[in-house]
Amino acid sequence: MNQEKIGRFIAENRKAKKLTQEGLAEKVGITNRSISKWKNGNCLPDSSLFKPLCKILDISINELFAGKKLNDEDKKEANECLINLLASRLYDSDCDIT
Repeated sequence: MNQEKIGRFIAENRKAKKLTQEGLAEKVGITNRSISKWKNGNCLPDSSLFKPLCKILDISINELFAGKKLNDEDKKEANECLINLLASRLYDSDCDIT
């Protein structure tokens, strides 16, 4: 994941929704300084903010991580990777139990 690319993507989508940094911060429940840090690529949002942030900006979690809008083929590939990752983790968990 590229923090700067993700930060720019968040800023672009925030502006497209006509939200200020302060407005987005208020909706997410954080300070506008945090939004500024994301925009500048200094850090990523906390994982607890991914879902509400994506909902507010009307983007998918895959698009957030990619830092760009994804076409249908990209979305399909990203979903398959996520399913495979989750399946492998479940399989590993099953192996640990026995």
